Amino acid sequence: MSIIQISANQLKQKLEGSVKPLLLDVRENFECEIAYIKGSLHIPMNQIPQRLNEIDSSKACVVICHHGIRSQQVANFLEHSGFTNIHNLSGGINAWSIECDNSISRY
Repeated sequence: MSIIQISANQLKQKLEGSVKPLLLDVRENFECEIAYIKGSLHIPMNQIPQRLNEIDSSKACVVICHHGIRSQQVANFLEHSGFTNIHNLSGGINAWSIECDNSISRY
């Protein structure tokens, strides 16, 4: 199985739907202080293995980072750990800011 890449616009459509995915933000604390998608679950990348129990495996999960590289690594780890229905936000929160919500700061 491979991780599904999702664009910022595709994520926006999913968030406007009736069944919303879990947004898992794996950036560092200081990054979330600069830019953050409301409602995201924030678990820094290096804490994911110890905090797997906080991630609802029954929901579709979109993993988010700055540009989509770290989130891809976490998505692969989650899939290897038995999670299904995992997506990676292509372009990360930077793409989200450009394409969907320019009130979110870019850095």
